[in-house]
Amino acid sequence: MVEDVEINRLYWHSRRGMLELDVLLVPFTKEVYATLNKVDRDLYVRLLECEDQDMFGWFMERAESEDPELQRMVRMILDRVQPK
Repeated sequence: MVEDVEINRLYWHSRRGMLELDVLLVPFTKEVYATLNKVDRDLYVRLLECEDQDMFGWFMERAESEDPELQRMVRMILDRVQPK
């Protein structure tokens, strides 16, 4: 079970100050993070350690992370908001 303290901490780390990232990361943290398994929760924390400009490129699909696991998390977040 994910603690509220952990969710709140990640909520603030997910607020990047770049609207394009905020609209993806903040709702993901609030609505999905707690349902992830431990591996994916740790992966999300790793994603938040990345530079904003790198994440912006990944989420705008201008580039891909060299780390396939990070790219998988990016895809998971994008799949949540993109129409099927």
